[in-house]
Amino acid sequence: MENHQAFIKEIQTRFDKKVKENEISFLDYWKSHLDKLITMKPEGIASLQLQIKKISDMMENRIKILKKE
Repeated sequence: MENHQAFIKEIQTRFDKKVKENEISFLDYWKSHLDKLITMKPEGIASLQLQIKKISDMMENRIKILKKE
């Protein structure tokens, strides 16, 4: 019984670590896209909106892919 609880605790710890690593990776990826947007010198609002739309579309496509899995 004690071994069973230790095993479950170990699995939970590994799972939590993996979820945290995935979240960090996810945030790093999208932050890099936003950082590129920040450094841009857009010609106007329309150009900036176009870039924001592009990032939004990328996120939407990724969500659709994940929902299919």
